[in-house]
Amino acid sequence: MLSGLVRVVPAGDITGIVNVGDDMELHGLSICPDLDTVTYTLAGMDNRETGWGVAGESWAVMDELARLGGEDWFRLGDRDLATHLFRTGRLRAGEPLSAVTAELARRRGIAVRLVPVTDDPLRTRVVLAEASELGAPGTEVSFQDYFVRLHHDVPVRGVRFDGAGTARPAPGVMDALGDAETIVVCPSNPVVSIGPVLAVPGVRDALVTRRDRVVGVSPIVAGAALKGPADRLMAELGTEPSVVGVARLYAPWVGTLVVDVADASHAAAIEAEGVRCVVTPTVMSTPERAEALARTVVDAAG
Repeated sequence: MLSGLVRVVPAGDITGIVNVGDDMELHGLSICPDLDTVTYTLAGMDNRETGWGVAGESWAVMDELARLGGEDWFRLGDRDLATHLFRTGRLRAGEPLSAVTAELARRRGIAVRLVPVTDDPLRTRVVLAEASELGAPGTEVSFQDYFVRLHHDVPVRGVRFDGAGTARPAPGVMDALGDAETIVVCPSNPVVSIGPVLAVPGVRDALVTRRDRVVGVSPIVAGAALKGPADRLMAELGTEPSVVGVARLYAPWVGTLVVDVADASHAAAIEAEGVRCVVTPTVMSTPERAEALARTVVDAAG
């Protein structure tokens, strides 16, 4: 979505507020998967085959670590490792995550202002509904344990955002939400990508206040997620995995929901939830389609 928006709106006019609930410490390094994926994508160096990491990556360090019997379930490529080393060094020197993120973006030639939703520790924790290699039903695990180690194959009975109660919005977050002409909710997982952002005190209230300027793009198309477990997580946690379910979740703070043409028949049901519905192709399979969707989204706020 961001790669489409920068083809429609000057990059310097865009602020990207990014989830940090997926962040983790591994091998002594501070790893921020969402921030890095957004950064790599905007820098044109993302791996489009995997959806994560760097294109043309090499794996010498991970391969050697595996030979040594080290922990290699979370794969980090050599170029990707450079990002984590840089970030960890800056954080240990006392810089906040928002400042390190801005420096990384600047060094990658990115004009979009990228901001973690908070500089404070915020971690998504997942409660498993069935036994797995990590424990019995009811075991709570980190997001990356659920998503990567368990391949998000285990049903979930709950999600919580550890640290949300004391987290503060990072510098620039509240100003961006208050001043933006249009606030775009990208088609990300409502539970574990959008949820941690909303959990930071002040963010949801700011969106409620500006609801008429908030345009969401549904991550569900024809009853399924195009990528990841959003549909299963929604169902497991009691929300209908459909565009109507998304509208119901988002209604208090989203004024307009953009849905795919495959869901055109649900427009009336969406509007019955108090959310204006816009129907357009939303599957961004090419840069041109991402640009077309971005134009629709920007226009949708009026």
